[in-house]
Amino acid sequence: MKNFRTYNLSVSFYRSATAMPLPSPLKDQLKRAALSVPLNLAEGRGRRTRADQIRFFSIAFGSVRECQALFDIADLKDTDTYRLLDSLAASLYKLIKKG
Repeated sequence: MKNFRTYNLSVSFYRSATAMPLPSPLKDQLKRAALSVPLNLAEGRGRRTRADQIRFFSIAFGSVRECQALFDIADLKDTDTYRLLDSLAASLYKLIKKG
């Protein structure tokens, strides 16, 4: 996994996101959504067919969008963590579209 750039970005995002100061309900949801990204990337990477990989990568992408919405709700779009999330979203999008 060490050469899987998108996975490494997702782990960095998870660590940064869980340190964000948020109200408890938002923080709990952010932790779940942020954790879903590297876990689905790892599971997808272990699948044999491209279709299976894309399915898990797409689930991870949905969790990225959920994280973006949480940052929007918490008015935290002007943070380094959000910029990291944006880079993760772009990397994951390219991974899915690479086909």
